[in-house]
Amino acid sequence: MRTWFWTLLLAVVAVALAVVLRAHAGNVVLLVAPWRIELSLTLAVLLILALFVALYVGLRMLAWLLAIPDRMRAWRGQRAQARDHDLLERGWTELLEGRFAHAEKNLTKLLEQTRVASRRVLAALSAARAAHGLGEFERRDRLLESAREHAKGNAGLQEAIATVSADQLLDQGRAQEALAVLAPLQDGGVRHLHTMRLLLRAEAALGHHERVFTLARGLRRRNALSKTEAEQLIDTAGAARLRAAAASGSDAWRAVWKDLKNEERVLPEIALAGATAFEAAGEPVEAARILEAAIPVHFMPALVAAYARCDSEQVPRRLAKAEAWLQKRPTDADLLAALGMLCLNGQLWGQAERYLQRSLGLRNDSHTHALLGSLYDRLDRPADAVRHWRLATAASMALPVLATDHALPAAEMSADPLHLDAEGEYSAYPPEPPLSEGALAYAEPPPVAAPADYVLDPDARIAGAEGASAVEPEPRPAETADSGGIDQYFDSAPIPVSAFDVPVPTYGTTAPEPSTSPEAQPEPGAGDKNSSSNKQG
Repeated sequence: MRTWFWTLLLAVVAVALAVVLRAHAGNVVLLVAPWRIELSLTLAVLLILALFVALYVGLRMLAWLLAIPDRMRAWRGQRAQARDHDLLERGWTELLEGRFAHAEKNLTKLLEQTRVASRRVLAALSAARAAHGLGEFERRDRLLESAREHAKGNAGLQEAIATVSADQLLDQGRAQEALAVLAPLQDGGVRHLHTMRLLLRAEAALGHHERVFTLARGLRRRNALSKTEAEQLIDTAGAARLRAAAASGSDAWRAVWKDLKNEERVLPEIALAGATAFEAAGEPVEAARILEAAIPVHFMPALVAAYARCDSEQVPRRLAKAEAWLQKRPTDADLLAALGMLCLNGQLWGQAERYLQRSLGLRNDSHTHALLGSLYDRLDRPADAVRHWRLATAASMALPVLATDHALPAAEMSADPLHLDAEGEYSAYPPEPPLSEGALAYAEPPPVAAPADYVLDPDARIAGAEGASAVEPEPRPAETADSGGIDQYFDSAPIPVSAFDVPVPTYGTTAPEPSTSPEAQPEPGAGDKNSSSNKQG
């Protein structure tokens, strides 16, 4: 637009000048001693215009020539800036892709070659993020320190460094150090959403419930936290505040309760803590109101179980409320167990048994079995009480149920002739009294004790006892040396009785000569078998 305007203006001036010169013809005389120059007016004007154009062009050309060094410096700067931008773009792309090694390489190169302080800080912070992703925490700390050196005097860059450092420290589990890094920002009045989120993470990790409650409320109000996450944080922190105030022994918890909003009072943990505080203060009606408001919003087993724990005076009202909830949730095992507990508190034995049996029909629960055991114990039905108590133990601890099959009795080894000890020697173990040469007496084996009965069902235990008596083996008669009892241990000729009194040497030694009595004389060819049998144990 500007070009068209000046073009039109010059055309108008040229036309006006031509009209004026045509109407007023004249001469222009220049006296330059010793010369006298006379020109027409039109020629003089044209010469003046030509001189102006030549002078303008010459001056512009001179300025262009003088500006060549500045243009070269700007050109070099643009090239360097383009290289820096290229490295930064590649580094950030690789960082977002998770290629931390390549990202750190490009960003470290950018940190070394760039001359702009802000760009150095940005490159150092980005390289620190890449090193953190690689788990190189020492290198990350050096890069963060380099960023702090280049960011001196720039408040915005210092806040960025503090934010990145705190985020990485929180990822590493160093919440106290992260809070120390964020403290200057908090004292300076910085209220950026990301900074507040980092503060919330640090305070939650350190268990500072007051600060967590305040920060979660503020972030939820500004829609910086999801509803679920905010409610979870507010629920945990608010309940911790109530419990801490109630544990102090004063009525400070009432002020904390009044500070809560209506939608916060129905959160599960807060409702439980508030109901517990009112119960401890002797206000069970208010505690029941709190739970009655919370259970329809957040129907949780803990809330229902807390609602069922009450005195007998509160049973009629709470039982009516719970039965109304049961109409909407007829198959809820926790609600049925809570109704059974309420009936137990109110000594309504028949209703309690029906509710608890219905709950067990939906879910095998140790708590419900224990309640039924207590009910049957109260009704003087010990067999049923013991049965349900056993089932409660099995449901909670998963005890093994042993089979009723009988195992074979242990082998009788008391009459074993020899024993190979740890030193490689044969010795009599355990020591036995000397035996007569005429016979080997075997002692009666000890009675085998019945296996321990861990069968939870009493009927199965009785059946097992009957089966054990039916298959009980007859007592074993005593054996003599002539009966060949020793042959059940060795597939060789009988060992002479006198050999039991003589220690058998270790391998590689010569055994003593056996007795030559006619009763103990081995058969021909049996000596080799005896020696091989002794060696084999």
